[in-house]
Order: sequence, then structure tokens, then C-alpha cells
Amino acid sequence: CTDWYTNLCTFVNILESSLLLIDDWRTALVQGADLPALLRARRQRLVERGTPNAWIQCVDAAQLEQRLRELQTAAQGLEPAACLAKMPLWGVPFAVKDNIDALGFTTTAGCPAWAHAPGASATVVQKLLDAGAVLMGKTNLDQFATGLVGTRSPFGAPASALAPGRVSGGSSSGSAVAVAHGEVAFSLGTDTAGSGRIPAGFNHIVGLKPTPGRVSTAGVLPACRSVDCVSVFALTVQDAAAVLAVLEGADAADDYSAYAPGPAALPQRLRVGVPQRATVDKTLDAQQGYDLAWQTSVERLRALGVDLVEVDFEPLFEVARLLYEGPWVAERYLAVQPLIEHNPAAMDPVVAKVIGNALGKTAADAFAGQYTLQRGKKRAQAVWQAVDVLMVPTAPRHPSFADLAAEPVAANAVLGTYTNFVNLLGWCALALPSGFGEGGLPFGVTFIAPARADAALARFGQRWQQATQVPLGATGRPCPSDAGTHPQDAGVQTPALPWPASEPTLRVAVVGAHLSGLPLNWQLTERGAVMERATTTAARYRLFELPGTTPPKPGLLRVAEGGAQIAVEVWCMPLHQLGSFLALIPQPLGLGAVELEDGSHVHGFLCESVALQAARDVSSFGGWRNFLAQR
Repeated sequence: CTDWYTNLCTFVNILESSLLLIDDWRTALVQGADLPALLRARRQRLVERGTPNAWIQCVDAAQLEQRLRELQTAAQGLEPAACLAKMPLWGVPFAVKDNIDALGFTTTAGCPAWAHAPGASATVVQKLLDAGAVLMGKTNLDQFATGLVGTRSPFGAPASALAPGRVSGGSSSGSAVAVAHGEVAFSLGTDTAGSGRIPAGFNHIVGLKPTPGRVSTAGVLPACRSVDCVSVFALTVQDAAAVLAVLEGADAADDYSAYAPGPAALPQRLRVGVPQRATVDKTLDAQQGYDLAWQTSVERLRALGVDLVEVDFEPLFEVARLLYEGPWVAERYLAVQPLIEHNPAAMDPVVAKVIGNALGKTAADAFAGQYTLQRGKKRAQAVWQAVDVLMVPTAPRHPSFADLAAEPVAANAVLGTYTNFVNLLGWCALALPSGFGEGGLPFGVTFIAPARADAALARFGQRWQQATQVPLGATGRPCPSDAGTHPQDAGVQTPALPWPASEPTLRVAVVGAHLSGLPLNWQLTERGAVMERATTTAARYRLFELPGTTPPKPGLLRVAEGGAQIAVEVWCMPLHQLGSFLALIPQPLGLGAVELEDGSHVHGFLCESVALQAARDVSSFGGWRNFLAQR
């Protein structure tokens, strides 16, 4: 019996340690694994050999058993697939940064003197629990989420999972390290100046920072309340996106909640902005090999078929300087005012110094900062006329613990070079692994997109992660080859993971001047329309050159016989933009049902037959673009 029990425990421990991704846990459920036993083994591993300094509190045995009973009750009478359809994260272990409230755990924000027991979980934690996830504990952070290094904590300083002599990045240090070591499938951090991105870069994991307001911050101790975001750490983009899909949504308890889905995908012919070469040379640490790692990333991006555009980042850097040099530091002061006024000795000295800078700010400074930010937003918005997304180095260098000891403030400040401006501008971002610098230092890049483009950015992030094929964190596991999803075992079917919401769209087939690169294409792009694919109509149409039109336009006519296949592009138009688009369509053109070569129907440009009596039939060219090339 003893041998049998020992063998069983060994099997459970081996299986438990192999469960890294969300779908690993979901597949185990469908295959009939004993998930309570696996979660007990996971807790035991954390208690006995969890990553040093990463955890502030671990779930105790009684809390875990209570959670397992709750899940058992919720899944009563359900088959595994039905259970996952109801609760997509059933049994998946996660962690939260210890400035986020979780019922049953104290919230310390990295300061024991601040510790308190919340009366309820933060909205984001409750949503994850409702989705079946299992909270394994609270993770370490730079005190009061003030720092990008991960060393400003009385609970210790976690090291990078891939570079033990160097910092983990902060302020969401423990959350990132726990994921990088495979201790939880995902974790929550917060991000004001880059705290959900820098730790991802230093630990070779995914850091998803949503558009401000897309995810509730109710129950989160603020750093700068007006720009804070709850962020997600995971090993794959697929997992991070699935968690965002659970978290997102409006919340009446959050005064800054502003949930509004955006596009489903980025344009097919993507324009990616990168910093000018002089900026890169000035900011990246060549001794650490970050300059060469960046060039490799740029070449990889080029290989994906995008158009690279060098961008002047000075307007963005001007905004970035506001976060600490401007009045926003006063928001940090407001968050911890009772402590800093009555018990300042309880605070980390560097954190106290940073937040104490607020005492010199005035109401006039606050308005001046707002004016500067508004001007910066106007200048920064012009970036999106030239590019669809930005790619930047996640961090310019990777400090050692010795670097931080020598220059605790200056070394930290450098890390925010490419992160500090994003939340002030209301944009979303996705930090992704991108290879290594000198001596195997982890190097990452961050893709930045306009507000509300979270779902589209995640789609592109899957392509990037598939192209890089960097191992997952410090686990040694190869990156899945199928764009970030975990391949299921043969015969095992689990419901699809959720995906962040995107706005409703109408598929519109364009045939003439609205094609990519032609004179009226801007009418689509300025409305946020995204090209889905290039294809042809069914062989039931004729194409005509309309006389006397400027710019030249074709007319597409459905015919009963003698039709041809005509080249078209299918674009996804946001429904709320459709009215303004229709208003631009002149007679004799209009939108009607167009049959594509695969037999499906979309809306598309058609022409009244009466207008084509004297028009030239150009169907033999197979499409308008070919006709223009041979005129």
C-alpha cells in the first residue's frame, strides 16, 4: 500500500508540473484527471519551493479546500465540456499582485503597515473566480506599485527568471516571475508606467496591458488612478487574451470604467512604426546586446510582410516626462496620504522620496500638466495617420541588483523610456518575448496600438509569438507552433477559449477606387475598416468602366448569363461607421448583396444597369486594378 501511494503521489506531482498553459488544465479536466489532487500538489509545491521573494501570501490548505468545494458545487451534474462552457477557467491556478483585493487575503501593497483585510474581492478577481479559476496567492511588488525594478519591497526582491543576477522588473515583479517559472498559468498585475510590460520583458513572458477603462480597477489600490490598468501575465498570447476576455467589461463601481470594443483585426497590409535609428542608438544598451537584439526583431518584423515606418518619438517622450516630472505624482500621494503623513518611516525610502515629490506641486501645476498632455495627445494622435501599430523595445537595458544599489532612481527611470507615455495617451500595449541579448539576457518588444484595439493587437501578437518561437518563460517548454494555442491531444475536445470582444462589423466587398492603395481607400481606413481578404466574385458578374467619373470608377453588374469572376477585396466595416460611409456613395452606385467565389454573400458595390448602357465592358481584365494597369 505504501508503494502504491508513493507511486500515485509521484504520478500526480509529475502531471502537475507539466500543466503550464490554461488549456493544459482544461484538457486534464476533459481527460478525467483528478484536478483537486493536482491543485493540492500545486499548492504544496508553492509552499515548499516557490520562487524566492515572488510570493507574499499563498493560499492555505483550508482556503483551497473551500474553493474546491465551491467548484464542485458549481459543476454539479455537468459534463466536463459543459462545465468549461459555463466556467472557461475551471480549475486553472492564478495569482494576483498584492495591491489587488481578494477576499480571504490581506492586501499589503508591499507595505506591512498598510495591510488590511478587504471586505470583498476586486471586480477582476471576482470575475476570474466566477469563471472557475483558483487563486493560489498574492504576489510581491514594488511598494505601492511605485517602481519598474521589483526591488522596492520589504518582502524581498525577486530575480529575473532567466537572469538570476538581474532584477525581475516591476512593479508587478512577483506576478511575472511566478508565471515565468510555471507556478501559475496566469497572473494579474497593474500598469501605470509600464509595470505590466517591463516584468514581462525581463522574464520572457507575455504582458497584456489593455486600453485604460476596458478592465475595472475597482478594488485595486491606485497608483495614478486616472491612468491605472489591470494587466495580465501569461506564457502565451492566447492565454493572456482569454483572461482579458473574462476580465473586460463596464463596471459601475469604477468611475474610470470606459469599456468599448474596437476592431477585430489590424489591417492586412500592416504599417508598423519603429523609433528612428538615432533614437535607438541613443537609448539601447549596446554592451548588453540589446541593439543587436532590436535589429533582429526589426528584421523578423520585416519578414512578416509589414511596411516599416520610422517614427519621431519625441512627441511621445514629451508626454512620458509628465508622468513623474508633472503633477501626476500627486495621485500617488493621494493614494497613500494617511501613511506618508503619519507614519512615513513605514515606507520604503525610495518610494517615500518619489511620492514625496508631490508636496511641491500646486493646482496650477495640475492644470499646466493637463494642458501639456492635451497638446501632446493632439501631436501623438498624428502617429496613427502614418502607421497602424508601433513596435518598441520593452526596456532599453536590464539592470543588475548592483546597478540598482548604486543608482536606485536613475536606473529605474531609464526603464520607462518606451512605456511611460502609453497610459497617459489612452493606448493599449502587448509586451512579447523577442530573443536574447549578450550572455543570454532576455530581450522583449512591445507592440502599441490605439485605444480599443486590444483584440486586434492580440491577434497580431499570436503571429509574432509563432514567428519568434522563443521558449515559454523559464520553463524550457517550446513555444506552441500554432500561433499561441496549445494543441489538444487526439480525441480530446474542449470548448474554445474566449477571446476579447470586438465591435460589430459589416463585411463589404469593394471592387474599384476603394481597393487598397487606390484613391478612395481612405474612406474605409479612416472609419476603422480592416481588410479581411482579397478574393473574387462568383462567375455571375460583368465589370464596366463608368464614363466621366473622377477618380475613375467601375460599375459591377450581376448578369443572368455570360458572367465572369471579378477581383474584389472584402473589408470589415464597423457598423456605427456604416451610415457615414453610405452617404459618400454616389449614383449610380449602391450597396447590395454580392456573391463570392466560395458561394457566400457579403454586401458590396453594385451599379444600376441603366447607367451602363454606354459604358465599356472591362470584365476581361478580371478586375479594376488590372484594367488600370493596362489602360
